[in-house]
Amino acid sequence: MYLLISLILLSFLNVSFSQKVGKFSPEVHPPITWQECADDGSCKTMNGEIVIDANWRWVHSEQGTNCYTGNTWNPTLCPDDKTCAENCYLDGANYESVYGITTEDDSVRLNFITQSQGKNIGSRTFLMANSTNYQMFYVLGQEFSFDVDVSNLDCGLNGALYLVSMDSDGGIARFPSNEAGAQYGTGYCDAQCPRDLKFISGSANVEGWIPSSNNPNTGYGNHGSCCAEMDLWEANNMATALTPHPCDTSSQTVCESDSCGGATSSNRYGGLCDPDGCDYNPYRMGNTTFFGPGQTVDTKSVMTVVTQFITNDGTTTGTLKSIKRLYVQNGQVISQSESTVPGVAGNEITEDFCHNQKQVFGDKDSFTKHGGLAAMGDALKNGMVLVLSLWDDYLADMLWLDSNYPTTSPVTEPGVARGPCSTSSGTPTDVESKYPNAYVVYSNIKVGPINSTFKNN
Repeated sequence: MYLLISLILLSFLNVSFSQKVGKFSPEVHPPITWQECADDGSCKTMNGEIVIDANWRWVHSEQGTNCYTGNTWNPTLCPDDKTCAENCYLDGANYESVYGITTEDDSVRLNFITQSQGKNIGSRTFLMANSTNYQMFYVLGQEFSFDVDVSNLDCGLNGALYLVSMDSDGGIARFPSNEAGAQYGTGYCDAQCPRDLKFISGSANVEGWIPSSNNPNTGYGNHGSCCAEMDLWEANNMATALTPHPCDTSSQTVCESDSCGGATSSNRYGGLCDPDGCDYNPYRMGNTTFFGPGQTVDTKSVMTVVTQFITNDGTTTGTLKSIKRLYVQNGQVISQSESTVPGVAGNEITEDFCHNQKQVFGDKDSFTKHGGLAAMGDALKNGMVLVLSLWDDYLADMLWLDSNYPTTSPVTEPGVARGPCSTSSGTPTDVESKYPNAYVVYSNIKVGPINSTFKNN
């Protein structure tokens, strides 16, 4: 999944030169708590921290000259990958004033638009175990739950909470000259193999950089950063999707140009990962009254979202056989809606569900090609980093989540209708103009054995 970058950004290096840390702003992570639960439902409070992705940070020369402005590199400081990494420094973040990120106890609030030195749009953050390492979550055979408030997210916005197979230290061990690491939010990867990252795996991504034609802040380079991705939650107040994206490898891997696949390559399906995933969107699966304002799951109110990763033998080392979704709201436990699409039965993500969905919807089955649920289970078993984010979509206006998509297909075709939003909605200029005060709040994060993180009344 792609997030949009707004201020000056960057991350860096190659083993022959250093990923430097700037000294203009101290890096102080906002604190947050989460809970680890046991079989009996008792939960232990864990202390964590929030860090913003390196791609949102100011990157500059030692004297403070921008290495990247708008959507282009400084040609003097960054004529090539090596020189750029030698010249540029990654600095600390001012979380509230610049990025609109605040925490309180067990919650984090991400504001959409923040005006300070410049205009910041959205954010991508990670949960840390301490000041230098990401928290690794091992959820195979377990469940992951959290509370979320999407009441202020309209069409075209996406409050996304998901897991990715990043290095726990941000890449320091694999790239020893990396001086920044997880403390500064380095090492991002996902199943889209994003090429908009300024530095990947210790190497700058300057060479081949193409500025975006419709986004004044982003572009993409020759390299991408691939890894497995488990989208626990992509949602606004009109639609939601739960989507596993397996890869051929569980760990973060660099790709080159069109071999990355994804939206910025000539062959979307030419990479190591499944860019589409196997999604469960209640609206797309036929129930148009399950999720939304005043619906069964009422997006005007806070809800608890529970995702269960069921294995074939009920253990945390077995093979992933299904992914289940529950909601808890107003004291009631609500199961995922059942599919009403002919030929696609059930309300869980299983191999049969995914196979049938791809056939009925006419979608390319890259899910099976990249190992399906078994490969996703391997990634979950190896541990993944939690991402908490808010973004709008310069590539497809978020229509793939909350409207009819692709827009060239009749809405009567199975799988095209994904949400009630207009196909003219979601244009970032409109979204940013209409909803500058939008925000999402994530809270009450819990991990534990099946049925341990919520009360079943």
